[in-house]
Amino acid sequence: MNQQTSENPQHARATPQKGRERLILTPPVGWLGTDNEPDEMALIKRLNPKTVMMMGDNPALPPMPDKPTLRDFVELRFGPVTRRHLTVSAKRALDEGQSETVVMACLLHDISNGALIRCDHGYWSAQLVSPYVSEEVAWAVQHHQALRYFPDPDAGYAYPASYDMFFGPDFVPPEYLRRDAEAAKAHQWYKTARAVTLFDTYFFDDFAEVDWADLAGVVERNFRQPAEGLGFDGSPSAHMWRTMIWPNNFL
Repeated sequence: MNQQTSENPQHARATPQKGRERLILTPPVGWLGTDNEPDEMALIKRLNPKTVMMMGDNPALPPMPDKPTLRDFVELRFGPVTRRHLTVSAKRALDEGQSETVVMACLLHDISNGALIRCDHGYWSAQLVSPYVSEEVAWAVQHHQALRYFPDPDAGYAYPASYDMFFGPDFVPPEYLRRDAEAAKAHQWYKTARAVTLFDTYFFDDFAEVDWADLAGVVERNFRQPAEGLGFDGSPSAHMWRTMIWPNNFL
């Protein structure tokens, strides 16, 4: 869907596009296979001295600080469902006395769903956070995606009943997930990834909101916040954080 936004006078940060109408072209990952394919050429034909393609801060979004932290992304870019889901999963693990490694993996396990991409979210999430967490945390984040589909009675994990509604009772996970889940079972960090699936929430249950202060110490000890701010430290995933800062950039 083509979108447009005008300058918000309350938007804190200056922009070189100030005073012009900014046009937004939805990225293909958001419309492929749907009825929402935008008319790209029609949008481009609307360009004139007072109209530009969106680049930089979108005044419709809360401005990010110059050196954004993990908390800034959670609070300023994630919708309420993802924000609540991640913090609730982490708080459940914390309250059950799990290690900080497990708590951190729970907090980050679906992070790409927040403002980046949902497909293969475990793999995307692991790549997003791997420069800033232990190898074990990143591994657990990646492999929780495959392990969710496969029960482990010894660990107390059953296939989520909600998945029958989400995907249909006849859904069969694709081969790459079956392969990765099987390999994960023999890995030294299997229990960490399995713990993520145990403290995950599989429906929109009525959990209480979590105060970030309850998790702040775990984050401080287990997440390497770059001095330059996430997105500006030159890490292999810095571009992914920048995409969440400026999700509507034309290029």
